[in-house]
Amino acid sequence: MYKIQNNRLFWQRLLTVLTLFISTGLLVILTNFQTNATNQNSYQQKPHPLPPTLEKWQDKTNSGDYFDNIQPTKVGYLIWSSFPVKVKIEKPTGISEKQSQVWVNNVLQTIQEWNIYLPLQVVENSEVADIKIVRKAPPLQIEPGSKIPRARSALTTYELYNQNHQNNILSHHFTILLSPSQTGDYVLSAARHELGHALGIWGHSPLQTDALYFSQVRKPVSISTRDVNTLKKVYEQSTSLGWSVVEN
Repeated sequence: MYKIQNNRLFWQRLLTVLTLFISTGLLVILTNFQTNATNQNSYQQKPHPLPPTLEKWQDKTNSGDYFDNIQPTKVGYLIWSSFPVKVKIEKPTGISEKQSQVWVNNVLQTIQEWNIYLPLQVVENSEVADIKIVRKAPPLQIEPGSKIPRARSALTTYELYNQNHQNNILSHHFTILLSPSQTGDYVLSAARHELGHALGIWGHSPLQTDALYFSQVRKPVSISTRDVNTLKKVYEQSTSLGWSVVEN
């Protein structure tokens, strides 16, 4: 959902929530849009320098990518320009301490995997986090033409905001919900997949050998060369994120 509202400093704040979720056996993109009658902001898009980790990345296997399946948003591609990206893992409640630690360790593993390609930092303070990961059941999905709700195993949303009112820098942050029904390797798979979305791969691969494959698979896979090739290509694109918003 996009929502525009003025704050007391008369800066216009654009709130955007775009939802990406995994339902049972199927990964679907759902977009909900709402705005005021007029939009006084102009979003100029331009690329940022490639992060050093991606600049050094070379695919010697010519594995290709699935960049054509990545969807730009109203503000361009969902690119991070300030590193490290700060990730907060909310410690689960309602389960034993041992179970909680196992879940946290699984999520930590996926963060370490993606950290090879983009600098990530685990933080304790939710207020400074760019990405929050929570063990919580996503809202039920009701598909078009059906009245029967379906459970989702994961949900990723993002929100746009002005980080610095003086410079009017457009920024974003993500929230990832991982269903408590997911255990073991499926927690790893869901966290790996959703974190890929939160790092900028706002779309899916058609191949089961990629972590961003559009559907769950019985045997979860690691981050593939194609995943990284796609991530690098995303970071070569233009975006409004990290740049000043021009007020008309």
